[in-house]
Amino acid sequence: MAEERRMKEEIQLVVFKIGDEEFGVEINQVREIVKLVSITRMPKAPKFIEGVVNLRGQIITVIDLAKRLDLPSTGRTESTRIMVVEVGDNTVGMIVDSVSEVLRLSMDDIEDTPSLIDTEVHEQYLRGVGKSEDRLLILLDLNEVLSSEEIHHMYKNIDTMKESSGRDK
Repeated sequence: MAEERRMKEEIQLVVFKIGDEEFGVEINQVREIVKLVSITRMPKAPKFIEGVVNLRGQIITVIDLAKRLDLPSTGRTESTRIMVVEVGDNTVGMIVDSVSEVLRLSMDDIEDTPSLIDTEVHEQYLRGVGKSEDRLLILLDLNEVLSSEEIHHMYKNIDTMKESSGRDK
């Protein structure tokens, strides 16, 4: 009975690409997907933080996921998107090369990350590997992509920006 229930369990994933690799994140972590917009750089930010954007009145930090995962990107194109995601209690934008689809994947088609996996993606970021027909999807754990210290640093800088722009008026 438990075996039957597990077979029917599915997760919905947003599938996106960085370079030649396909990744998936659970759809409940993705708030929206937007075209690349102008990004305001932040001084003294880590290299993977592109800056901040104003998304309908909310200032959000935008990171370049390819830089964060130390992967080659195809560069900015018409297909480049910002995935606005929930990481813990924070909203963050993540630049990806393209977003292709929403996919349902059975839990039976997800395997733990092989212990000897030959990947440049840091092992702590991985939830597993999903199999869909003849494709393999690297499943990311977005809660691990940014440390709590990095999130604190990002929002401290945003608060500083808000304070200085309020004084300029």
